[in-house]
Order: sequence, then C-alpha cells, then structure tokens
Amino acid sequence: MPDHDTYDRLISLLDSASVDYKLIDHEPEGTTEAVSALRGHAVSEAAKCIVLRVKVDRRTTRHVLAVVPGDRRVDLDAVKTLYAARYVGFSDAETAERLARAVPGTVLPFSFDPELELVADPAVVALPRLYFNAARLDRSLSLSGTDYERVAQPRVERVASPAQA
Repeated sequence: MPDHDTYDRLISLLDSASVDYKLIDHEPEGTTEAVSALRGHAVSEAAKCIVLRVKVDRRTTRHVLAVVPGDRRVDLDAVKTLYAARYVGFSDAETAERLARAVPGTVLPFSFDPELELVADPAVVALPRLYFNAARLDRSLSLSGTDYERVAQPRVERVASPAQA
C-alpha cells in the first residue's frame, strides 16, 4: 500500500536541498505518453520509473528502481549484466507499491526505502528539464537533470534501450 506522505517527503527533500522545481497540476493520468501531453513536453523529457526484481543468486534478491527517459524502455539485459544477476524482471505490483511508496503511474525517480536501489540512465541526468508525476496522478514536478542527480544520488548506468515499435 502506498505511503501517503511520499509527496510531502519529496517536496521537503527538494526544499531542503534548495532545488529549483516547478509543480504542474493536471488531469489525473499515469501513463507516460498521456501525462507528457498534458504537461506539454516531449515524452523523452519524462522520467519512466520501473521497479525491478533482480535475482543475484538463489538466495539473494535485490529490488532496483530503474529510471529511463519516457520514450525508451528499461534494458533488462543491461540491468542483469550490471548486477551479475541470474534473473531480472518486473516487480509485482504489491512489492513495487510498498518499496516505491506510490501507486503505479506515480512512482518517483527517488528511493525513500533502503531496500530499493536507484539506477538512472545517463540520458535522464543529462536532461535540461526532467518531468515526472509527484507521487500523485494529478500533480507533476519538473527539475533539472543536474539537480535530480545531486539530490537523488542514483547510480548512473546505461539501462535504457529504444522503445519497441
């Protein structure tokens, strides 16, 4: 179940770090393409946030929050190589909501749970403006990729591949 203070925690974090961000209110929407249109920016400027289950070995499972540009997809093979894992797949909805403290469509490109490792593609941190739902379907946030990297402190690795046509 989502933690309802995730939005407030994000805003407090950004304010305490003196981040220049912009809040954008819009109709409730959680799909990357549709919400990008509502916010008025290219899909490539959105942060697509996917919670993954990474089985390193038979006894060790890690959870990774992969952040890629909205017009790309997570490269599961790249994540598998990155973690020297036996298996990488999408997390089940219940685990994703618990670790991300948000419902699908509102997952932040930040981790507030020590069990959820944050990995962002270099294309994300290179963006002049990065857009994402702010743990709510009806409000988004934009900030610079530089500020995102400084505050979220993701592991920056190539984890995106072109979206399939």
